[in-house]
Amino acid sequence: MKIEVVSLFPDMISGALKFGVVGRALERGLLSVGTEDPRAHTTDPHRTVDDRPYGGGPGMVLKPEPMLAAIEAARGRLPQGCPRIYLSAQGEPFGQRQAESLAALPGFVLVAGRYEGLDERALALGIDRELSLGDYVLSGGELPALVVIDAVARLLPGALGDERSSVEESFSAGLLDWPHYTRPEVFAGLTVPPVLLSGNHADIHRWRLKQAVGRTWQRRPDLIAANPLAPEASKLLNEFLTARAVGRD
Repeated sequence: MKIEVVSLFPDMISGALKFGVVGRALERGLLSVGTEDPRAHTTDPHRTVDDRPYGGGPGMVLKPEPMLAAIEAARGRLPQGCPRIYLSAQGEPFGQRQAESLAALPGFVLVAGRYEGLDERALALGIDRELSLGDYVLSGGELPALVVIDAVARLLPGALGDERSSVEESFSAGLLDWPHYTRPEVFAGLTVPPVLLSGNHADIHRWRLKQAVGRTWQRRPDLIAANPLAPEASKLLNEFLTARAVGRD
């Protein structure tokens, strides 16, 4: 997969990609990430990429000429038809399903805005899709771009040490993750649940699913409302709630 990032701060992108899963994916040739600086597409001595908004108001707006030129230069290094994505507060919420759909593509362009954002004409002419990380404001789109890259990179075959990891993670089945434990068996008076020590894989699977369903019901009921539970998960949620009502795990 090849990803191109249009950013006024390309070093912010390249500097963060050296570590962890993304760094290994780059080393293994599973992923490549390039950057394009809109300042390289300016014609004035000051390399101006922004200007005051028409109609007045605070802040500056990114000019359409250098932004569109940078977007097209970035897309020109990708296979035909790869989407141009703007990281925007007005965009579609980014989640695991969106990450999975992007991971199935040969590549895409991520456009990181700054200041008050892009001139609307740049969006109309140069953007195919907008994604949002949440209902809050950041200084720019570089951090959201890095989040998207990380979420997508770990889904690429060969990126993780154990391919089951990407399947069993939070949100992959519309549920939060179950509790995890490692050695020592007893820590600060707290013990590992006996089922995890039993060696019975069917019982362990059942316990993990019950915990995942129960934790999702407690912390993110909106996920269950949006994604009806499978029969086994629904049965385990009822067991979880019954045990909770009588004060048992």
